[in-house]
Amino acid sequence: PVNSRAYVSKFNFGGGDQEKKVAMLSGGEKNRVHLAMTLKQGANLLLLDEPTNDLDVNAIRALEDALENFAGCAVIISHDRWFLDRLATHILAFEGDSEVVWFEGNFTDYEEAKRKRLGDVEPKRVRYKKLG
Repeated sequence: PVNSRAYVSKFNFGGGDQEKKVAMLSGGEKNRVHLAMTLKQGANLLLLDEPTNDLDVNAIRALEDALENFAGCAVIISHDRWFLDRLATHILAFEGDSEVVWFEGNFTDYEEAKRKRLGDVEPKRVRYKKLG
């Protein structure tokens, strides 16, 4: 069992912050509370959209540690390459003109395989046709 105060301190809630009512917290603080609660309650699937946004280094580290010990599946959408590199075991990438690539490995491995496959291709903006 983990002490509640020690657990929430990993998400940057120390001292007086632990005594505040959730309604009095800022939006970012509320997000950290929800993240800490979700990770503590457990599940078999987590859907995380840009989970490192608005988190400081200590909270990101707590999130990474929790996800490394998570027994289920986490689907993570993120632009944080370092976060993906540390946690991702598989990559579902949307490349070029809507090509979908499934890759087993972390983000650095994916980037290396992509360079071998495509060379040093510069990303280009995809243009979509208007419907109707």
